[in-house]
Amino acid sequence: MTPSIQSILISESQLQGRVRELGRQISEDYKDRDLVLLCVLKGAVVFLADLIRVLSIPVRCEFIQLNSYGNKTEPSHEIRVIQRLNDSLCQSDVLIVEDIVDTGGTLSFLMTQVKALKPATLKVCSLLDKPARRRKDTVIDYVGFEIPDTFVVGYGLDYAQKYRNLPYIAILDLA
Repeated sequence: MTPSIQSILISESQLQGRVRELGRQISEDYKDRDLVLLCVLKGAVVFLADLIRVLSIPVRCEFIQLNSYGNKTEPSHEIRVIQRLNDSLCQSDVLIVEDIVDTGGTLSFLMTQVKALKPATLKVCSLLDKPARRRKDTVIDYVGFEIPDTFVVGYGLDYAQKYRNLPYIAILDLA
């Protein structure tokens, strides 16, 4: 049985407004620089699509696919790389674009992978930050929204590959 939506946590208009603000800030911070947006698939692709449309600077997009949740609501301790990075990040300004930072395990793993490619700079932009569950110290340079410790879906985030298409962030009723 598929769980249902309990409530909307962040509306479509709130999302779009915050994405525009992040776009302005990132554009200002990276003007006259060679920025590469590294999107973590699949969850961050909706956020990335909206973000790149509001940036006023030229960017290059790269993608990596990791799996730490599978079809569960809790991240596993094992992170699988499904689509690997290439060396095109070397000496570039890299901004990791994430959907959510939860325990910090996946982001910490990814940061180690990217740093090995020797980027000029490395920063993180996450749509959602859930600090109540943090187990690894992580720095998020650009945060869309801080959220409580609840399981959310929509705007690219899923439960068992469902709900990614919702135009808002919703709390899933797992009871």
